[in-house]
Amino acid sequence: MNRDAIRSDEAEKYFFHFPDGNATIARLLVRKLIPAAIPGSSATDVVLAKADYRKLDEPSASTRIRLNSTVVKVNHRAIRLRRKKWKSATLPKEAEDGARRELHSGVLACGDSYIAPELPDAQKEALASAQKVPLLYNNVLVRNWSAFQKLGASAIYAPGMYHTSVNLDIPVSIGGYECTKKPDQPIVVHMMKAACKPGRPAREQHKLGRIQLYSTTFETYERNIREQLARMLGLGGFDPARDILEITVNRWPHGYAYEYNSLADQFWLEGSETPCQVARKPFGRLAIANSDADAYAYTDCAIDQAVPCGAGVEKFVIS
Repeated sequence: MNRDAIRSDEAEKYFFHFPDGNATIARLLVRKLIPAAIPGSSATDVVLAKADYRKLDEPSASTRIRLNSTVVKVNHRAIRLRRKKWKSATLPKEAEDGARRELHSGVLACGDSYIAPELPDAQKEALASAQKVPLLYNNVLVRNWSAFQKLGASAIYAPGMYHTSVNLDIPVSIGGYECTKKPDQPIVVHMMKAACKPGRPAREQHKLGRIQLYSTTFETYERNIREQLARMLGLGGFDPARDILEITVNRWPHGYAYEYNSLADQFWLEGSETPCQVARKPFGRLAIANSDADAYAYTDCAIDQAVPCGAGVEKFVIS
């Protein structure tokens, strides 16, 4: 559940965060499916566990995860091949024989209608309506956080500045990972910007935001990071030239799932069928399950959507 949806007096008791966020949840799922790929047996020892990528795609395994394989076309029509296995999606793979491979029909976790041309036009239109929310997540390693301490702040909200949200890394110590505890120690500062164009309809803003993220130079990102931290923390003694050690710019053009609201989506007020309900309808041997499938941008939603797809024939997942 999004923390914003939790009552303020319960949030601190309820809230939990892995050091790498939802990536740990993905690692736990991988370890459940392919135990040999990630050592350990608990939600704590997985934090520092190193994955063995060689174990992800072993021919003899019952579950295989294939990386670096772009899906170019998916269809629901099943073709019976040798060993009586139903296969329907064509995936290019740099295999030993250089041939393209076909896999079992299954679940689309990407929600992209372009690779499933057989979908009805109404469903394609519904899938296309799920405009991803573009985000800019910048991580700045600073020499220490004494300026934050002097100013008495751990997070700063600044709706009029380039980054609207600036906060210190969440203090989590778990499974051998230790967070910083003293103001004179290094820490990561998270800076977030929702790329948009105020005054335009929401979906149009998202399109323009993607263009903005792609067309902005890294020099501009860095300049805004240094200038904003200097303005915010200068009175606490922060000097960007001295105190900034590293900067990581994470452009996320296709970030969060689009969530409906009454300002931009009339159907939300009318209570009629929503685009995501149309978009996620199974088609032949294809099912669609992801955060877009319920217009809610969080991991629990993607898991909930995947549950009905969990039974039945062998499947593959395209993400």
